[in-house]
Amino acid sequence: MLELPFDLPSFDGGTVWLVGAGPGDPGLLSLLALHALRHADAVIHDALVDERIVALARPGALVESMGKRGGAASARQADITGRLIQLARQGFKVLRLKGGDPFVFGRGPEEALELAQAGIAFRIVPGITAGIGGLAYAGIPATSKDTNSAVAFVTGHGADGEIPDEFDWDSLAKGAPVMVFYMGIKHLDQLVSRLLASGRRPDEAMAAVAEAATPRQKVVVSTLGGIAAAVAEAGLKPPALLVLGAVVGLRQHLDWWDRHA
Repeated sequence: MLELPFDLPSFDGGTVWLVGAGPGDPGLLSLLALHALRHADAVIHDALVDERIVALARPGALVESMGKRGGAASARQADITGRLIQLARQGFKVLRLKGGDPFVFGRGPEEALELAQAGIAFRIVPGITAGIGGLAYAGIPATSKDTNSAVAFVTGHGADGEIPDEFDWDSLAKGAPVMVFYMGIKHLDQLVSRLLASGRRPDEAMAAVAEAATPRQKVVVSTLGGIAAAVAEAGLKPPALLVLGAVVGLRQHLDWWDRHA
């Protein structure tokens, strides 16, 4: 274990740490995340957490996958939170390991609120969210001085699994020069239609990044008008990010990952 010139916080029994595992690459784990993995008695992880990260759990720790994947059999949110509370009340050091950042489209706030209501002490450990780290591994910056001074992070589906209707699409499309969509592949055709109807140009650069920051990463670059066909032709499947805007054009110069691989 790396020797540090400072002490990391104690991971006490009967507590839950909600930890972000980042977009995929184990090297993107924070020191606190690795510390939690090395000390947890129980690790409850999402389906999207890379298996190389799960393998870092302390030998002998209880490891359970309770991930939620669209279109596949998965645990209910109430079951996940109930399991965290159950293990904590049994005195376990419980690590809730979530892909990306637990507070960015990660249901982390819901889990933390339930823990608070149950009187369970918890700690939040942020992770690198896929909308930043995943794009960086694709050679696409979220912002660039010459392209945009604002970026919008948008979920591709709401709590009901459908494309969200609770925000003003026209204002969003006009106000954010760069838009990053999480979990948008399932409703890609609808998403494209909404953006076109809200005034975005069909020839605007758009990219899809599947399994970002993993050895299986795949990037498709197209336009808003052509991205659905390009994604279908490439056979891209979730998990995938979508990014719309001029920053996509920088990938031709910044694609360090494919050159590295």
